[in-house]
Amino acid sequence: MARPVVGIIGNYYLMNDQYPVHAGGTMNSEAISEVSGCLPMLIPTDPRFVTVEDLMARCDGFLFTGGRPNVHPEEYGEDPTSAHGEFDRSRDAVALPLIRACVERGLPFLGVCRGFQEVNVAMGGSLYPEIRDLPGRMNHRMPPDGTIEEKFEHRHAVSFTHDGVFHRLMGAPEVMTNTLHGQGIKTSGPRVVIDGTAPDGTPEAIYIDGAPGFTLSVQWHPEYRAAEDPVSRPLFAAFGEAVHAWAESGTPRAAQVA
Repeated sequence: MARPVVGIIGNYYLMNDQYPVHAGGTMNSEAISEVSGCLPMLIPTDPRFVTVEDLMARCDGFLFTGGRPNVHPEEYGEDPTSAHGEFDRSRDAVALPLIRACVERGLPFLGVCRGFQEVNVAMGGSLYPEIRDLPGRMNHRMPPDGTIEEKFEHRHAVSFTHDGVFHRLMGAPEVMTNTLHGQGIKTSGPRVVIDGTAPDGTPEAIYIDGAPGFTLSVQWHPEYRAAEDPVSRPLFAAFGEAVHAWAESGTPRAAQVA
């Protein structure tokens, strides 16, 4: 039987500062293929090329990935400033309505970093432009120097709600994660449940209240060495189970936990 298809939300950038491309990290495809057991398919996130209906008809789940551009603040009712960084309005135009459609119909998705932030904005929440500028917050950004291993190393704990979805999925009340983001949740959307936080109070794990399907999203990057990491593997495995269930019967399945 053919593997179910997971659409990986790509990012626009210029190769060699000249050639426009849509791209996605290899580790995203690796996690979806090797841990979720699905076929990774990169989505060119531009409304000129794809529609929500097209994507919903052809994919069995979606991975909303990280990316350097941030969600445009106009999407949550604020004016852009230099602190908000770069934007990708084409990705906004595809990802935000796609998230809302998935929530409504029960089609599974997993949000990561920018994807985590997209989920909150799509559901009516807002973002801080720069977490490290807030009193009492740590610097969550990627270290500017070092190897890939050093950039993605575990840097802080994430504590989960007692007996909540993530606690039961991970089998632990607290885990260690990497951290490579500048922005973060300011106000959570009305149905966004914050189920895990960093030691400084920054939201790190969410899901959508009352959604029929899998809607787990995390602020860290679990795709890094997902097959080996004891925190990443159960997350991508549970996502894969939900995608397989959708592909087999069109039945929504929320996170399956012990």
